[in-house]
Amino acid sequence: MLDHITFAVGDYDKSKAFYEKALAPLGFKVLMEFGQACGFGDARPFFWIGGGGAIKGRLHVAFAAKDRAAVDAFHKAALAAGGKDNGAPGIRAQYSPTYYGAFVFDPDGNNMEAVTFGS
Repeated sequence: MLDHITFAVGDYDKSKAFYEKALAPLGFKVLMEFGQACGFGDARPFFWIGGGGAIKGRLHVAFAAKDRAAVDAFHKAALAAGGKDNGAPGIRAQYSPTYYGAFVFDPDGNNMEAVTFGS
């Protein structure tokens, strides 16, 4: 089980602004910031970004959402924050009959997802 994840981004300010808006519907906000690094979470930071240039290759990160409405809100907020659609909210039966997710590309092209297994 992971405790936290950190990765570099191409434009720290742009990425921070994107994640602040995209993660708000999931209840996550910036809890710590050190120079050009910040950690998002609810009770403690578990998702970190830092300046220094985008990583080579792409990441996929899936955030747990409390319900389908939160997945929908994540997708809408991420698009409004400048993300690019990579899969509208919906059931992904190929993963599970109750897998409800939405996908967006962040400013560096990483695939970010919100998912719930509830109704």
